[in-house]
Amino acid sequence: MTVPTRKLRCAVYTRKSSEEGLDMEFNSLDAQREACHAYVASQKAEGWISVRDNYDDGGVSGGTLDRPALQRLLSDIEAGLVDVVVVYKIDRLTRALVDFTKLVQIFDQNNVTFVAVTQSFNTTTSMGRLILHILLSFAQFEREVIGERIRDKVAASRKKGIWMGGPVPFGYSAENRKLVIREDEAGVVRMVFERFLKVGSATIVAQQLNAAGIMSRKGKAFDKGVLYKMLGNRVYLGEAVHKGASYPGEHKAIVGRELWDDVHAILKESPRTRASKTRTQVPALLKGLIFGPNGQAMTPTHTRRRGKLYRYYVSMSVLKSGPDTCPVGRIPAAEIEAVVTEQLRQLFRAPDLIVQTWFLARETNAKIDEQDVREALFEFDTLWEQLFPAEQARIVQLLVERVSITTEGAQVSFRTEGLERIIQELRPAQSDRVAA
Repeated sequence: MTVPTRKLRCAVYTRKSSEEGLDMEFNSLDAQREACHAYVASQKAEGWISVRDNYDDGGVSGGTLDRPALQRLLSDIEAGLVDVVVVYKIDRLTRALVDFTKLVQIFDQNNVTFVAVTQSFNTTTSMGRLILHILLSFAQFEREVIGERIRDKVAASRKKGIWMGGPVPFGYSAENRKLVIREDEAGVVRMVFERFLKVGSATIVAQQLNAAGIMSRKGKAFDKGVLYKMLGNRVYLGEAVHKGASYPGEHKAIVGRELWDDVHAILKESPRTRASKTRTQVPALLKGLIFGPNGQAMTPTHTRRRGKLYRYYVSMSVLKSGPDTCPVGRIPAAEIEAVVTEQLRQLFRAPDLIVQTWFLARETNAKIDEQDVREALFEFDTLWEQLFPAEQARIVQLLVERVSITTEGAQVSFRTEGLERIIQELRPAQSDRVAA
């Protein structure tokens, strides 16, 4: 009686590190697979048969086990669907000795044999395991040598200013493995450096860019983290950077040395110090309240000439689309703020406003009389110049609803209900002085 030969299900695994050539009609994976299936066919008398599935990892490094086809193969092994793993060469399975040891343990636990068809090894024998370990040691050594050569090549190329790939910085495009300036994005980069030099705050610059509808290459809004990376990227200075060292690059600079040095002189200060300077040096009483003739909001900005600060409110349409979009594209901040504050101070002396404010205040405090309101408003008028800019801005936000700029002047709309809160804040101060 003839004993039937036990069928051994053979899974063929192939791998190629790079994607180069995979789109060819007959590529490296096809050659490996064909050789492996031919070897399995030669062992038909031993009961070897190929499973239907192919396990192909194209463009995946052998330095990791996190490979889609390999993980699928291991799942099938643990499910008891595979008896023999067949590869063209040992290093197609892995180049790392530690990883190979892990794989052999999985194979042993599931009674799976490993075969390399061009090296004629079988992990079921002790001699086969010994030779496999020796070969894998050489494979790992080869991988490390290749890695060192690549790192040395990258370092040498960087020192020559050659761009070696990776994410293309905003402001450039990659053409023929070289960085080429994209003028549309380069203009934004220069704007970021110039505005940061003026305001000293990446947060404010990000707000201005987003308000103007300027987005990143992926259509996302800029934030201060992205801007700080941009401000610190020496690629914009025309340099190539490698491990903290910079070298003259092949590509053209977007930002000049003088502008770079001025910006980085500011960056040396702590963000807290810069924020404090920004708040004290660049007050903006009408932020969020002032609008141009075309209805577009106007945003505060400033510049310095010969050490002197000049502040303005600029129409957002001008920032976004150019000066022709608004008949009054820019207005001096000091002038319009003086107009608004003077109208406020006149408002405090108006008899009808005093009566109106008194009626509003009585709704929350029945004991308050008209004289209290009158004295509080007159007191506020005399105290205005002594207030800090931040407090002046808070009061303006309470009392002013909108400042509309026209070609003929400015129209100011007030919130009389905000006066009630100011009256309540001033009355305790008056009571203290009377008691004293």
